[in-house]
Amino acid sequence: MAPGARQKYEYWRLLMIYFDFAATTPLDSEAAEVFVQASTEFYGNSSSLHDIGGQSQDLLENCREELANLLGVNKKGLYFTSGGSEGNFLAIEALLSAPKKVGKHIIAGLAEHSSIHGVLNRLEGYNITFLPLNSSGLINVEELEQAIIPETVLVTIQHVNSEIGTVQPIEKIARICKERDIHFHSDIVQSFGKIELAKIAQLVSSFAFSGHKIYGPKGVGGVYIDPAISWRAFFPGGSHERGLRPGTVNVPAIAAMTAAAQKVNEHIVENHTRFLKIRAILMESLHPIKEFVHVYEADPGSQLPSIIGLRISGIEGQWMMLECNRHGFAISTGSACQIGMQSPAKVTQALGLSPQEAKEFIRISFGKTTNREDVIKLGETIVDIVKKFKR
Repeated sequence: MAPGARQKYEYWRLLMIYFDFAATTPLDSEAAEVFVQASTEFYGNSSSLHDIGGQSQDLLENCREELANLLGVNKKGLYFTSGGSEGNFLAIEALLSAPKKVGKHIIAGLAEHSSIHGVLNRLEGYNITFLPLNSSGLINVEELEQAIIPETVLVTIQHVNSEIGTVQPIEKIARICKERDIHFHSDIVQSFGKIELAKIAQLVSSFAFSGHKIYGPKGVGGVYIDPAISWRAFFPGGSHERGLRPGTVNVPAIAAMTAAAQKVNEHIVENHTRFLKIRAILMESLHPIKEFVHVYEADPGSQLPSIIGLRISGIEGQWMMLECNRHGFAISTGSACQIGMQSPAKVTQALGLSPQEAKEFIRISFGKTTNREDVIKLGETIVDIVKKFKR
């Protein structure tokens, strides 16, 4: 990095306070060390037959076993990918290649990640039912049951919504799918490392996760597909990851992600408790403008406390985001993948918001460096911005 660029980077790093952990997280220092070590000492292609390749393969399989143990699944069904988006794509294609019964009907959440909508939109000959969210940001299980027809072969519902942090009733949905011989896929990108997943992971046909949401590297993730399912590969002739995908396996990134997952998993309960307190502090700091603030959330038992999705009446979210940025706070207007397409977050449509209300949506999300003082500063800044705007 050039000296001028480094100075500018250091300036913004010290000036900006980050509240966009749901989009991505900084690489954990210990995970970074693992990445460097694996890159320099285990650099062989894990598919090569010589000893150097064998060392890389041993590290890869050790990571697979460690992550499978964390998730409570059979390691034979765990595959490494370039991230959650690719994992969602490969999982859905795999499940549709081996349906439990004949049919061309799929049920999905309207607020699913853009990668889910992307793969569903490219399917030909399928009838897809999209389910909205209720006022608490949750899928109505009764509506889901009513949407099932004899030809329903797949249900795909994310575990935690990335914009508002609501936790969907995966156990109930999984039970319904099992009774009706329907494959069930869940995107667990936002819950991985934040919620105990061992029980839920065993109930679904497949799930996808990502490394950069848990202080691991970008460009790496994984997908689990029940080993009992005899899927066919979407990419023909692939020799890596038992034929699921082509391309040399990124062993250093996988090792770093595994290290990050092990570390964050040790603090799930502690972090949950801390985020509950921080969330309450932010809500209290916004009290002076409470008549303008609309928070979209579920009861505490169905809510990830580290994600707050809200809108402020009369103020566009993009303008609020830019104003916060000007004052040194990094917030967002929703999923970074959706923002890239310059369209409102899918959750706003799923919640039934009007086009104007959807434009007012913003997201604030916490991470391991978030502290009480910074949250209070953010709350006070938002209050000042709103008061000046309304004046």
